[in-house]
Amino acid sequence: MKNLINITFILMFTIVGCQTKVPIFNKEKAFSHLVAQCDFGPRNPGSDGHIKALGYFLETLTPLADTVFTQSYIEIMPRTREKVNMNNIIARFNPSAVEQIMISAHWDTRPTADHDVNPERRNEPILGANDGASGVAVLLETARILTQNPHDETIYIVFFDAEDLGIEGNPRSYALGAQFFAKNLPIPKPDNAIVLDMVGDSELHLPIERNSYAQNPTLVKILWTLADELELDAFDKQLQYEIYDDHVPLWEEAQIPAIDIIDFNYPNRWSNFWHTHEDTPIHCSVESLYQVGTLIIHYIFDR
Repeated sequence: MKNLINITFILMFTIVGCQTKVPIFNKEKAFSHLVAQCDFGPRNPGSDGHIKALGYFLETLTPLADTVFTQSYIEIMPRTREKVNMNNIIARFNPSAVEQIMISAHWDTRPTADHDVNPERRNEPILGANDGASGVAVLLETARILTQNPHDETIYIVFFDAEDLGIEGNPRSYALGAQFFAKNLPIPKPDNAIVLDMVGDSELHLPIERNSYAQNPTLVKILWTLADELELDAFDKQLQYEIYDDHVPLWEEAQIPAIDIIDFNYPNRWSNFWHTHEDTPIHCSVESLYQVGTLIIHYIFDR
């Protein structure tokens, strides 16, 4: 009888261990990072908000990661031709592992609200709650989880600067921080890379972006299948739009097989908050951050 009780306890602990293997993504903590970024105001390069946000990221990441550093450079603004200091931010976790994975987002915000319904405000910078703060918010919470839980890979969390300075009709005037990163790799070349962009939309819908499927179909299939298994219903296995985002120069310039998780229809196909003054926290959702964060955490810890 005693042996039977011991076996029962062993089985119970084994089951509990399996159930708690993957850490839980804290959506409230992630959303607090989204709001904190917006509290700095617009974070377009050269602004006070840009400088304050840089300090916030370094202060938050430094106690968490094994190594945190910036990749600094000077960029010429596409519109004004002004020279401005830029900083890609790199945080490294578990540096002794063999496999190298990079997860990234851009942290700058658009200097103009060129799609705003009010023509008089189109030259003003946007707040960028979704387009700028959302991907970073997911990764700041991911960083906290990584430092508290052992994992098998070297993880690089990278925040790209100067993604949203571009001129419409000229794709390569966007993603300037990722272009500089890819041409001047400050880390060993990762085996895979994931870009998060515009993942906080309260009507989140994440189809497969076409450049992502062309660059790394294996990773796309892994992630969207995992999302289906986890019942993360924002993820849609349909191929839809093709976007020039940070993942494209990572592949073109450095052959890093990168994919993009992005909801470009913000909030939906019939309305638009993208590059407008409506891109505020009220139009973002803790549940959306939870879905994307949960997928990332399961990808890291449950493979």
